[in-house]
Amino acid sequence: MPREFTVISGKGDERQDYSIATLDERVFHFRNIVGSVCTDAQDVWAELWREFQGTVTDGHMVLPDAEAGFTPKCGWPEFLEKIWLMKHYIDYVQKLSEKGM
Repeated sequence: MPREFTVISGKGDERQDYSIATLDERVFHFRNIVGSVCTDAQDVWAELWREFQGTVTDGHMVLPDAEAGFTPKCGWPEFLEKIWLMKHYIDYVQKLSEKGM
């Protein structure tokens, strides 16, 4: 069902229909939104992965220095905020893919 937007100017009751009428346009906008959210999620994932580089992982192996415990370089509050952002991005993409626009 297309959404209709009505623009009312100060000069009388001139109404224009700005609805997204075609399926192609709706799919285009849907893909742009999902692509943008996925890009943001990938950026946050890359930031989280960089936190593990050096002390905790070297390639895919946990180094002996990590026995003392992991402390993120950016600090725990920022690290946990990034994890929380990832959860929201994933939830948002899931809702979009289930319901559409």
